This record gives sequence, C-alpha cells and structure tokens, in this order.
Amino acid sequence: MVKFLKQNKVVVLLQGRFAGRKAVIVKNFDDGTAGRAYGHCLVAGIAKYPKKVIRKDSAKKTAKKSRLKAFIKVVNYNHIMPTRYSLDVDLKNVVTFDKLETRDKKVAALKGVKASFEERFKAGKNRWFFTKLRF
Repeated sequence: MVKFLKQNKVVVLLQGRFAGRKAVIVKNFDDGTAGRAYGHCLVAGIAKYPKKVIRKDSAKKTAKKSRLKAFIKVVNYNHIMPTRYSLDVDLKNVVTFDKLETRDKKVAALKGVKASFEERFKAGKNRWFFTKLRF
C-alpha cells in the first residue's frame, strides 16, 4: 500500500477542538508507539487564520491582520483528511514529542511554529493554506 501521509503534507482535521482547521504533518507514526498503538501523527496547524489584507490599510493595520495563532497536536489518522497540497516548511527541529511534555517547552515550540507560518504568509507562498475553509 502506498504511504501518502508523509512529512510536510497538508491535512484538514476532522474531529475535536480544531475540526476544519488546516495543519501540516511534522512527524508520522504508521505503526504506532508504546503509548499509542494506532497510526498517528504530530501536526502543527493554524488555530486562528489571518484576516484579509487590503491595499488601503496602514502598515500597522496590515501587521495586525497578518497575525495568526498556531497549534500543535498529536492526532489519530482516522481524524485527519489528507489534501493534495504540501508545505515545504522545516518544523522538524521546532516541534518534537518531548516539547509537548511541559507547558514552557510547548509555548516555545508554538512561538517557533507561529513565526515560520507568518513568515511564509508574508512571503505570499502557499496561499491556500492560510485561507479559512468555508463550509
């Protein structure tokens, strides 16, 4: 069977608090681990999407509208829907399993994810990833 849930693949979460939100697979575990015996993956995604920026906005307003909020989560394969898109952002060093153990490490990792996503958004790359799903 072809493995299509790979690193940097964009997925849409289907269940839970972030249902309908887009995320990127950081690390996947097809066979599971000791703690989780099912296929799962570590994802980093957008909890709050950036607002639409228009030309007449001031620089201050544009900067405020360009902000986004990120999340990091371990998700079962059954609760994600893969897309045909991939996002070539290197989050492997920023987000790891051991950083989810304590609150301080997770907050630091979230700041790193947020910075890399905002940098990508301001560069104008992967526009589809930064738009809210309308359904």
